[in-house]
Amino acid sequence: MRIAIVGGGIAGLAFALALHRHGLACTVYESAREVKELGVGITLLPHGMRELAALGLEERLRAVAIENEESVFFNRFGQLIYREPRGRFAGYEHPELGIHRGKLHRVLFDAVTERLLAGSIVTGRRCDGVEQDAGGVSLRIAGEAIRADIAVACDGFNSIVRRQFYPAERPAFTGINTWRGVTRRKPILGGRSYLRIGTVDTGKIVIYPIVDDADGAGNQLVNWMAEMRMPGEPMNDWNKPGKLEDFIGIYSDWRFGFLDVPEMIRAAGTILEYPMVDKDPVDRWTFGRVTFMGDAAHPMYPRGSNGAAQALIDARVLADELAKGGEPMAALAAYEKARLEATAKIVRTNRQFPPDYIIMKVEELTGGKPFDNIDDVISQAQLRELSDNYKRIAGFALEKRA
Repeated sequence: MRIAIVGGGIAGLAFALALHRHGLACTVYESAREVKELGVGITLLPHGMRELAALGLEERLRAVAIENEESVFFNRFGQLIYREPRGRFAGYEHPELGIHRGKLHRVLFDAVTERLLAGSIVTGRRCDGVEQDAGGVSLRIAGEAIRADIAVACDGFNSIVRRQFYPAERPAFTGINTWRGVTRRKPILGGRSYLRIGTVDTGKIVIYPIVDDADGAGNQLVNWMAEMRMPGEPMNDWNKPGKLEDFIGIYSDWRFGFLDVPEMIRAAGTILEYPMVDKDPVDRWTFGRVTFMGDAAHPMYPRGSNGAAQALIDARVLADELAKGGEPMAALAAYEKARLEATAKIVRTNRQFPPDYIIMKVEELTGGKPFDNIDDVISQAQLRELSDNYKRIAGFALEKRA
């Protein structure tokens, strides 16, 4: 069976490795000429690590990442609302890791080049569209028609293949712009914490470490993402250098006992700006011999650290279906049936009830003012239920053990 994978990002490379586990060959077509360690931080949740461990990559990733011990929630006044253990510290089989996206990509790419046949990943080859007939599918690449039995579009949020089937589709933007950076600094709290502070309506920032002892002096590389709802402001661009003056004022007085937020932001080596966008869930991903995967299938808000995990699950599910040995198009249909609504639910939840809904709820109950005692506002049991509800929807709730 000739399997063509369009895009060599997280989804495409994980899918290639998942196919290899079943003894199935494929070819990955990646538009970039070379793989560089680009981007900022990403969090690998336990259900994502489960998939990566099954591909034999957990130890490689642990060697270049930081294992999170806890998740903590603060209001914009720096008051602690809720904290909970994460990953193995919460009883999961697999850890929760903070890692540079480029290092995750490198680990996946190296594994593909080591395990698959030479020529299985082709760089500098952009797919400009697909055509299909009863005998197969043709990928239009550099003026050439490359034939395959099926094509899987793993070409990201701005997927060229998806656009062919949904030409009028546009990103869904609700006025939230974001800025991201990485700062070298001393560890925050215990150096193993994932922090969420504030809400998008009055300023929000997510912070977590991604590299330990980055300079031999005990400093970490700390990833941060600032978010703000800005009615009337235009949607910013992807991977464009961000301007400090566009957002630093929101955080000018965010100086807490455990962190000076404006100082951390100003110390970042590079700041990038992004729009907070997703796309409305669609009725289908599969069109005959072509289907979508990862961000090409279910672009979601970068909240809850779930995009990568869902792409990794996609990869395993489709590889398992293809390994059954039946009609390839039936496998594509079965994959879509298993994954389409499950991921659509996460897209919708990330919009309305993301993990930081905990902070939003407290802001609502306090009228956006500081509190004297959080237990007088809402119980820890209620906050835990809000957190657990998101985990259930996202597919990584900790199952009760007998």
